[in-house]
Amino acid sequence: MDVIFALTKREFIIDNGTEKIQELGHLHRNVAVKYLMKRRRSVLMTKNLEKVESLFSKLPRKIRIIGKQVTHSYEVNWERQGVTEFEGSRFVFTLKSLDN
Repeated sequence: MDVIFALTKREFIIDNGTEKIQELGHLHRNVAVKYLMKRRRSVLMTKNLEKVESLFSKLPRKIRIIGKQVTHSYEVNWERQGVTEFEGSRFVFTLKSLDN
């Protein structure tokens, strides 16, 4: 017989250095990825080049996910990809854990 454990969503606080946002999620890293994907989407949907540059410069480079007992910190590396019609409109990121 298989035993299945369901993870319940917990409350986290996302600290990006300028604001603190409450978010529900399962794991610290997943909450960070979900938040960064939302930020990335706002840059992707913008077609005005000046506004893209402004939004890109404001993307968080370090992020902390605060749980009830544990806090995880991540360094975010943003890279531009794509040089087609909307130059600079595609962005990818990698997360590096700062917790050792």
